[in-house]
Amino acid sequence: MNLPTSLEVKNGHLFCGGADCAALAEKFGTPLYVTDEVHIKENFRRYEAALKKYTPNVQLLYAAKANENPVILQTLAEEGAGADIFSAGELREALDAGISPEKLLFNGSSKTEEDLRTAVKLGIKISVDSVDELRLLDAITKELKKTAKIGFRVNPEIDVPTHPKIATGIKNSKFGIPAEMILDAYREALGMEYINPVGMHCHIGSQILETEPFKIACKVLMDTAAAVTALGVKLEFVDFGGGLGIPYHRKENPDRAPTPEEYAAAVTPVFVEACKNTGISPAFWVEPGRWMVGESTVLLTKVNSVKRVHKTFVNVDAGFNLLIRPAMYDSWHEVMAANKADLPDRELYTVTGPICETGDIIAADRMLPEICAKDIIAVLDAGAYGYAMSSQYNARPRCAEVLVNNGKAELMRRAETYEDMTAAVQIPSWHKKP
Repeated sequence: MNLPTSLEVKNGHLFCGGADCAALAEKFGTPLYVTDEVHIKENFRRYEAALKKYTPNVQLLYAAKANENPVILQTLAEEGAGADIFSAGELREALDAGISPEKLLFNGSSKTEEDLRTAVKLGIKISVDSVDELRLLDAITKELKKTAKIGFRVNPEIDVPTHPKIATGIKNSKFGIPAEMILDAYREALGMEYINPVGMHCHIGSQILETEPFKIACKVLMDTAAAVTALGVKLEFVDFGGGLGIPYHRKENPDRAPTPEEYAAAVTPVFVEACKNTGISPAFWVEPGRWMVGESTVLLTKVNSVKRVHKTFVNVDAGFNLLIRPAMYDSWHEVMAANKADLPDRELYTVTGPICETGDIIAADRMLPEICAKDIIAVLDAGAYGYAMSSQYNARPRCAEVLVNNGKAELMRRAETYEDMTAAVQIPSWHKKP
């Protein structure tokens, strides 16, 4: 198997970030998310260097929604990352992690009045998603007598080769303003007393395994940038979003995922040439999330039982409460026996979780070594949209997260307890207390 650089096999066991996964499962319990910090740092540096080869004024805004663990945000803040945020909670986490307000962009198609008010008070740039939102923001800034720096999110209306639920730049997407309508939005913004349009934003989707869609979107965005510049807008940044995919299929018919170098070679020349032709010099912003953290993490889960019926089920202690992507998107994650990592495959298994749903299947029909109760299954590439999308369904507390760095391993989030799950419960007055 073509393992990500965060993983290796030694002495028959799978290691993540230099730490033995079987030993981590024994020490911290299962289920357990394990993340290699060094891998994330190296990914940030590589992505930034690839872009700066073509244009010096670059800012990476980590897509916090991919994995908003505050420790990971702090790791990236120390590298110089900004953040693409989608809620007041992500905003607070980013600031607490040490990311400066100037490096944040508040995104989203349905921001509340309180979201906008908070962003204005803190001086956070806002990606405005509709004219209605612009007018609400205008009223807020007049009330506060405080200027808001904004960009509009442009919908380039292009098809992208990815799952339809994560394609965000298609014509019928809920996100953004169509390119042919965007000039009127900028005209209106220019006439507002406390609104300063200084940016432009676009995001076409996630888990994209080709560079051509990014190149097309860049062309659309830069043509739009030229048009709004002619209106008198002085662009300080153009944000091209994220979406660069990772190779989830690593064994049979492996994915070919573009590298940051290939992305940069495809997109930045279009940006640089358009800037030259238009006479502008905005910063190049990009929002990697999955590419930054996806391969850094494994989800370790213990085998409760093996059931041989019409097929052979490996019943584990992690389900779609902790990793919903296979159930939600039919997503593929490779699985390995962490304590038998060097043994040959022997049998076809389906790895299933403990949730009371037929769809609680982590990995269907996978060849693995002989699996027994108490073995440790590692679910690969679980760092993006894993814990971040987890739940307490079936009243199951969320699991712990461990950070590893060159073999050293410590908790970065403890496992939840029953008391954590019920801490916010209030008993109405007409109910008898148990």
